[in-house]
Amino acid sequence: MLTATDPSTGKVIREVEPAGPERVEEILAAAAAAAPGWGDRSFAERAEVLHAVAAHLREHVDELAPLMTEEMGKPIGEARGEVAKAALCFDHYADHGADYLADEVLASDAATSYVQHLPLGTVLGVLPWNAPFWLWSRFAAPALMAGNTCLMKHDPHVPGCAAAIADVFTRVGAPEGVFQHLPLETPQVEAVIRDPRVHAVSFTGSARGGSAVASAAASEIKPTVLELGGSDPCLVLADADLDTAADTVALSRIINAGQSCIAAKRIIVESAVYPQMVEKLRERLARLTVGDPAEETTDVGPIAREDLRTELHRQVSETVDAGARLVLGGELPAGDGWFYPVTMLADVVEGMTACREETFGPVMVVMEAADAEEALAIANRTEYGLAASVWSTAERGVAMARRIEAGQVAVNGIVKTDPRLPSGGVKRSGYGRELGPHGIREFVNAQQVWVGPKQD
Repeated sequence: MLTATDPSTGKVIREVEPAGPERVEEILAAAAAAAPGWGDRSFAERAEVLHAVAAHLREHVDELAPLMTEEMGKPIGEARGEVAKAALCFDHYADHGADYLADEVLASDAATSYVQHLPLGTVLGVLPWNAPFWLWSRFAAPALMAGNTCLMKHDPHVPGCAAAIADVFTRVGAPEGVFQHLPLETPQVEAVIRDPRVHAVSFTGSARGGSAVASAAASEIKPTVLELGGSDPCLVLADADLDTAADTVALSRIINAGQSCIAAKRIIVESAVYPQMVEKLRERLARLTVGDPAEETTDVGPIAREDLRTELHRQVSETVDAGARLVLGGELPAGDGWFYPVTMLADVVEGMTACREETFGPVMVVMEAADAEEALAIANRTEYGLAASVWSTAERGVAMARRIEAGQVAVNGIVKTDPRLPSGGVKRSGYGRELGPHGIREFVNAQQVWVGPKQD
C-alpha cells in the first residue's frame, strides 16, 4: 500500500493500491508505443508541451502546493516556491533544449562529419519524497525535451503528489504515453529497471538505494544518473563577511526542515572567527519558528516521517554524548506530529556521529579549524561529494573550489540547483549530471555521422 501520513499530526490521510502486473504492463507498453512518435517530433513541437506544463503549474499552484504540505510537511510558502521552480525548469528546457542538443560539426577525413543527439527511448525516474515537484521536473523536463518518453516511480509516501504530477500531462493534452506515473512499492522497481522497454534510469535518493538501482541497471547495460546523499561542508574563513555568511548558512541549513541533500551540513569555521560565527549562527537559528507547515508564519515544518525523526535524534544524542556542545534544541518535543526543534551542535570534531553521517533535519553542526588548510582537509574527509560552499574573498574562494571534492561549489552564496547549471556529485554522492546543458545530454545517443567521400 502507498500510504501518505500527515507529519504534523501523524494521521494517515491517503492510501493508494500499488499497480498490479497487468497495469504495469499497460504502462510500459504505452511508453514504448509513444516513444517513436515523440522522438520524431521537432524540438518546437516538444517545447509546446513543456510550455503548457509550465503554464499549468503556475496557474494551479494553490491546488498543487498543499499536497506537499500535507504529505511531507513542507511549509506552504516553500511549497509554492517549489511548484514555481518546477515550472521554470520546464520553460528553461523548452527554450534552450534545441540549442543544447544542436548538431556538432567535427573535422575529420569525411566530406562532412558531425554528432547528433538522438533520444534513447524510455527513461525511468525513481524519485524521493523531499522535493516531489522539483525533483520530478529536473528529471522529466530534459528527458522529454530530448525526445524520450518518461516513467516516474515516485516515493510511496507522496502518492497524492505523484498522481497530481501525472494528471498535469493529461490536463494539458500531452500525447498519450509520453509521461506516466508508476504507482509501485519499492520491491517492484527492479523488474521495471530490467524491462527491455526501459532504456535508462535516473535515481535521486540514498547511497544505499542508488547502489541497488545502479547494480540492476548496470547488469542490463543501461545508463544511469545517480544523485545521492551529501554531508556538505561550508567553509567560513577569517576574511569572510560573517554577517552575510551567517544569514545564508542558516537559511541553507533549515530549508525544507533541513531535509535536503545539498544543505550546508558541516559548518567548518576558521579559529580566528569561530566564537563570533557560532554566536551569529545561534542568534539566527533561535529566531526560527517551528510549527504547522500550513501556516504562513512557519519557518520550519515537521520531519517527514517518524522513523526519520528517530534516526535524527539518535545522531544528535550520540554526538552530544561524544562531547559536542548543545547550543540549541536537541530535545524531542511532546505532542502530535514529528516535529524536531532547530538544533545547533558546536565544537563537533571528526568521528562524531553528526559529522560522520548525513543528517537529514534542522540540525547544524559547527566545527573549528585552525586555518584554511585544515578546513579544506576536514571538508574533503568524507565519503560524500555532492556540494560545498566557501566564504572568503572571491579570488581565494575560487582557488579553493578547485581543491574541494564536490560536484558543485558556491563561493559566497547558497548552494542551490538551477535549471541553467549542471548539478550532481562525486564519490558516494553519485555520478552523472542533472540540469543545464550537461543534464539533457545524459539520456541521448551521441551519434557520430561520417559522410563520404573520404577526403585526402
